[in-house]
Amino acid sequence: MKRKGFTPQQKRQTDLQAGQTQPAAENQDSPIEAVAVTILLTGGQQYCVAVAPDDTLLQDLYQTMMAESSSIKKLFQISLNQGQSMLAFHSSQLVGVITEPPLLIETNSTGQNITGQTATGQNLNQPSQSPVGLPTATSTLVSEYWQLDSFLSAEEHQALLDYVRQHESEFESTTTFTGVANYRESVVLYSFPEYMQLISQRIQAILPDLFRKFEITPFELSQIEAQLTAHNDGQFYKVHNDNGSQDTATRELTYVYYFYQEPKPFTGGELLIYDSQVQNNYYVQADSSKMVEPRNNSIVFFLSRYMHEVLPIRCPSGQFADSRFTINGWIRR
Repeated sequence: MKRKGFTPQQKRQTDLQAGQTQPAAENQDSPIEAVAVTILLTGGQQYCVAVAPDDTLLQDLYQTMMAESSSIKKLFQISLNQGQSMLAFHSSQLVGVITEPPLLIETNSTGQNITGQTATGQNLNQPSQSPVGLPTATSTLVSEYWQLDSFLSAEEHQALLDYVRQHESEFESTTTFTGVANYRESVVLYSFPEYMQLISQRIQAILPDLFRKFEITPFELSQIEAQLTAHNDGQFYKVHNDNGSQDTATRELTYVYYFYQEPKPFTGGELLIYDSQVQNNYYVQADSSKMVEPRNNSIVFFLSRYMHEVLPIRCPSGQFADSRFTINGWIRR
């Protein structure tokens, strides 16, 4: 799968086909403003992104390829389509890199990989620039979310509350991919077939609206994941995103459906969604954020790459039935 858009070579071919002339030796002396980088991954996948010639992404890619297989383990996260999509892959998936114009890579005495010259002898020591189409590091990318009320019928909502009370003994403590302690506290039920199917059907029915709302090019679903989570007194989930690992890279949208007893038996538990900034081709958390109230029988959607957290919950009774319940999950490409 390759990102849509012209590479520099395709652009030149298109100009020639349209009857435009190409100056002789046009690349000999003029500075290079952008490099088209095609990233080759395992499984035959290809992605193309345009970057400045001194962009740190080039350094990272070449260092990963030059290193011993076990010495560099990292997650690449690269913006595509003017920030509308995100390519995430583990360093172990990188097979090769194609650059246009062709770049020659030199290695200094310390073994650090550095960009040198193009094959035609052009110097790449240009002032630092941001990748083409990517916001600057000082730009704040505002995070958007969509919250819909009355997502289930009153009867379905009550039946779901009855269901969780009946299956309390089947909930288990949550864990995180990294295994960090004191990072996430809640209990979860991973198998609830009746309601997994219900929530999936309701989400699929509004999928075209989701694509329009978030300006996402429609794609074929591979999976709608779901888990049933309960947060009780003092529980929380610290700042994280939902597609930052090799196993979760195809998650495009996150959803959270809220349900609980009335009158509301807890306080807190708001969802905090952070705005983003771009630094060295990576999305990072900005200082600004939006707070989403966990309204009963509502569902919230947002991009899985957004950094977010669940604020601590105060539930005086401590009773399981008084928890802040959610069906939460991810829409996978």
